[in-house]
Amino acid sequence: MKYNLNFFFLLPLLFFACRPNNVSEQTIAADALKPDFVTDSTLVDTDDPAIWIHPQDPMKSLILGTDKGDYNGGIYVFDLRGNLLPDKTITGLPRPNNIDVEYGFSHGGDTIDIAVYTQRNADNIRILNVPEMTFIDGGGIEVFAGEELQAPMGIALYKKPATQQIYAFVSRKSGPDGSYLWQYLLQDSMGMATAKPVRRFGTFTGGKEIEAIAVDDELGYVYYSDEGAGVRKYYADPDSGNIELAFFAQEDFVDDHEGIAIYTKPDGKGYILVSDQQANRFHVFSREGSPGNPHVHRRLAVIPVSTLSSDGSDASSTAFGELYPSGIFVAMSDDRTFQIYNWGKFEEAIRREKAKVDK
Repeated sequence: MKYNLNFFFLLPLLFFACRPNNVSEQTIAADALKPDFVTDSTLVDTDDPAIWIHPQDPMKSLILGTDKGDYNGGIYVFDLRGNLLPDKTITGLPRPNNIDVEYGFSHGGDTIDIAVYTQRNADNIRILNVPEMTFIDGGGIEVFAGEELQAPMGIALYKKPATQQIYAFVSRKSGPDGSYLWQYLLQDSMGMATAKPVRRFGTFTGGKEIEAIAVDDELGYVYYSDEGAGVRKYYADPDSGNIELAFFAQEDFVDDHEGIAIYTKPDGKGYILVSDQQANRFHVFSREGSPGNPHVHRRLAVIPVSTLSSDGSDASSTAFGELYPSGIFVAMSDDRTFQIYNWGKFEEAIRREKAKVDK
């Protein structure tokens, strides 16, 4: 099923409410970056975006976003200008929370791209063939089986270079210190996607929760936001052990540490962006670490943006034609939209901040 029939009844409401102009300027810094495009509205409550890159024509790439209604949630699909694509959008879902995309999953004798999202009210994850947006998981895969509290929230996918196997990191509404996150190996079984737990890990300070997760496939690291404390870093390969490699972003956040996005550059360089949720800004850290220590991630800039209380974000350094020649940054905003930024704006803001420090 590509989309629920009740979506036809929602279309007039959605298009009437498209591109809302209800962002209060009083809650946004005067020097905040402005998005190039704002997506059409979702119905209930946006949470997390993911970018799927078209293999032949980047301008045909898609932005997938979750809308976490308890039983009327959805996976909304947009083009790069934020226009809703109704034929690819799925509604009537039990609280989709976070979503991620990975490429080259072996399925039914073929190789496909997939999107995986968590369903908090169903205690499972769902796996979609992208860009077709069709389910390949037989109705959902239970996660945190046997645990007192399941309620999956965060998710990030990792492709192991040596084997090309794809893994899913899943977090939940609450969990114990040391095994808060579970890592699953995604496999194909006679044309049906399955998930096998292979690892439990994750230091947790307590008091809040762990939701945002991001994976750096190229460098082999997984990052997650210990919301009230900072960002923690581990190896993504389950065979590399559970040693915590870094604990950073501990200072100068107003409240919650939220969405994490990774912008890659050649030679392992780039940026890690972390949402300072209640302050409507992103802290930018060095992806490559510091000279002599790849696990010392110094802060390079703090960039105010136009999002409201941003939970989730994603970034890509792919050149999307003249529209986004150096890539894009997409962030959820608490007005039922996702904001899309030309990455060049972030690069310029980072340069300005670094220049101030160098003085």
